[in-house]
Order: sequence, then C-alpha cells, then structure tokens
Amino acid sequence: MTPSDLVVTRWGCRFHGRLFPCSIGKGGISTNKCEGDGATPTGIHNIVGMLYRPDRMAKPSDWAVPIGPRDLWSDDATHDDYNHMTQAPYAFSHERLTRADPLYDLVFLTNWNWPYAVKGRGSAIFIHAWRKPRHPTEGCVAFRPDHLLWIAKRITHQTRLIVQP
Repeated sequence: MTPSDLVVTRWGCRFHGRLFPCSIGKGGISTNKCEGDGATPTGIHNIVGMLYRPDRMAKPSDWAVPIGPRDLWSDDATHDDYNHMTQAPYAFSHERLTRADPLYDLVFLTNWNWPYAVKGRGSAIFIHAWRKPRHPTEGCVAFRPDHLLWIAKRITHQTRLIVQP
C-alpha cells in the first residue's frame, strides 16, 4: 500500500495521511461479491476513470470526463453492454449517470468486473458522493461531497481502491 491508495474498511478510509468517513454497501464488505447482494467487494481495485457533471461543477482533474443527459451505465447482465457506459436511447436495464440528486456529480470508476464483465459477479463499484453520513450504498464507496472533491484533486492513474474486511 502507498499513501496515494484509498484504503477502505467498514470504519472509514485512509488517503494521503488523512482519515475520511465513508459509506460502504448495505451488504457490508464481502469476499464473495455477487449480483444484487449490496456488498462492497474486498480486494485491490484500480481507478480507471473519473466522470463529472460540467453543469454542476468545474472540471476537478485533468483526466476527468464530462457526462451529460444521454450517458447511462448498463446494469443488465443479459446484454453485451453489461457493466459499461452507454447512451440513451437504451432499451435494457441501466442507471442514469446524470441523476437529479448530487450522488453522481463526481464519480470515480473502478475496474471491478470491468472491462470484461462476468455475469452474476455484480455491476460497477463506483466511488461517489454519499446520500447522508454513513448511509449505505448498493455496494459502492461513498464520501461527503467536499471530501470526494478533495480526493479527486489528488488521485492519479496509480491510485487504487483497496477494500479490506
């Protein structure tokens, strides 16, 4: 582990010598993640992208990519686009990336079950803003919005999400 890794446990996250409160999946931390369990998977996950809403915030990092109203994330395990970003119109099950609430105003993408998704292993594990302090997610890791922005300005392509039991 390095100081630039995001090290997450059920109690919080260490990053660059600081401790941050965070939320994890409602299913806790799991060594055996599967579709729909609401768990955050243990392991070392690379951060492979950063998305942001340009209508709500300035570009937080050189490598952040803007998202717009047509951007979606496929969560339909029966389709070839499963666990990949796609665009509307899209007839299969998906999650809209431009939400009415601020949860996805800034999102880090991890390589959990990506780019070659295994059906049943679970859809994307994002890092995003929390709904309220410590409110559980569907498996993602979530932070207070100002903490998420602070982290976004300091992560690099070498930063990893390390989830420990």
